[in-house]
Amino acid sequence: MSEDKAAEGMEPAPQAAAPPAEINTIPNGKGHEAGEQTTAAAKSPPGDTSEQEIVPNSSQNVSSHRSEDLEAKRAESQEFLSSIEDKKTTRFTDFEGKTSFGMSVFNLGNAIMGSGILGLSYAMANTGVVLFLVLLTVVAVLSSYSIHLLLKSSGIVGIRAYEQLGQRAFGTPGKMAAGIAITLQNIGAMSSYLFIVKNEFPLVIQAFMGITSSSGEWYLNGKYLVVLVSISVILPLALMKQLGYLGYTSGFSLSCMVFFLISVIYKKFQTPCPFTDFTLNSTAVLTAVTNDTHYNPSCTPKMVNLNSQTAYTIPILAFAFVCHPEVLPIYTELKNPSKKRMQHVSNISIVVMYTMYFLAALFGYLTFYGEVESELLHTYSRLDPYDTLILCVRLAVLTAVTLTVPIVLFPVRRAIQQLFFPNKTFYWPRHIAIAVTLLTLINLLVIFAPNILGIFGIIGATSAPCLIFIFPAIFYIRIVPKEQEPMRSTPKILAACFAGIGFLFMIMSLSFIIIDWTSGSSKGNGGH
Repeated sequence: MSEDKAAEGMEPAPQAAAPPAEINTIPNGKGHEAGEQTTAAAKSPPGDTSEQEIVPNSSQNVSSHRSEDLEAKRAESQEFLSSIEDKKTTRFTDFEGKTSFGMSVFNLGNAIMGSGILGLSYAMANTGVVLFLVLLTVVAVLSSYSIHLLLKSSGIVGIRAYEQLGQRAFGTPGKMAAGIAITLQNIGAMSSYLFIVKNEFPLVIQAFMGITSSSGEWYLNGKYLVVLVSISVILPLALMKQLGYLGYTSGFSLSCMVFFLISVIYKKFQTPCPFTDFTLNSTAVLTAVTNDTHYNPSCTPKMVNLNSQTAYTIPILAFAFVCHPEVLPIYTELKNPSKKRMQHVSNISIVVMYTMYFLAALFGYLTFYGEVESELLHTYSRLDPYDTLILCVRLAVLTAVTLTVPIVLFPVRRAIQQLFFPNKTFYWPRHIAIAVTLLTLINLLVIFAPNILGIFGIIGATSAPCLIFIFPAIFYIRIVPKEQEPMRSTPKILAACFAGIGFLFMIMSLSFIIIDWTSGSSKGNGGH
């Protein structure tokens, strides 16, 4: 009896240790990575396998295996100790997900919501309300399908890192391609966000203080302000160990964009049509012109509008839901993770952003019609540059853009760790050093090489279609076994078509950028 109790007493040890080991094998796909340690199950010698099968029923088998009890206990305690050791030396993505469903929605929503929302009214003016709605709907559905492909590939091989999906599909070249695309895409996005801070923040401060012209004060110098914002706001958030902690700041960032949306809707009913341009007549007082659009054809919305600028709006819309580098890191940290649960997170985020995008574009367009500029807030400045509400909106947009930078930085740091330190455990000095180096590099680009944004336009036109359309499709085709889905099965044919759409978007975007450069205009700019 004492041996029975001892055997039963030892039994919970491996059971208690099993869940962390199981959780740790999924996020990083340790069982599937080249050059990485194998899973706990693979690490144990062949003799352990039979014991692992016997352990769950040890209370039933104890009488027939009495002679092996001592050896089994030793093996179990060694396994328990090794699992504790594994738990202590977890990798940077190996931990039990603790981020709630709601916080994950906030983080992914914030990753989707870029500065691109400011250009959507201009896109609607050049497509018409109905065509814009059709295009936006198609892009939202395609983005959701793309995330479905990523999650399905991830689920089949038990890997939750974009770079390692690339490695599983195409070996080292696949891993390098995914890592480089994520790094370039997100460095470009962060640069564009900080560029907005550098240009807009001094103007907002100047307007709030009522200063008509700057006389060289440091707090009106965009270069100083962008460094100050990077050090005081972005860096502390970027140093968080887990992406889940940024759920609160993401929620606040999204609430700033909701304020922007409400203000755009409110201004529609406060602005007469046609409006009086403040820049042309500085003493103008807006007269109470009725919003009766029957008397003025320029105040009638166009349902479908095709012109020379229509083609430029397609890339703007195509990249409106770029969040794919952030999907798998958020999935890794999700509490009770499953493909279905993460797909729900993605779908809710996309639907919320889709609604905000459409309403912001619609009411921005219905305020200015054909006069709307490629940057919506600049158009409001033509009404009254000192309008307190619009100044608050500009400040809210700056806040939202600033709080998006840490979310976008996480996948870049993760990609760098995957490429250069794949077998290393989490190490605070390295974690901090990568964040500081990235932010320093981006600040130097924004301050000393503002023209680099043109280069990032080309990079974005190349990397964004890869991350949204091409990589998820070709990884899916390569990773899903042919026995499960033959090459001529409907899902794989759809995935191949999806990759084709990605190449089409890439060619279109690059063509428009080259046309812009050769013609000297910048109409095609306005990405994420």
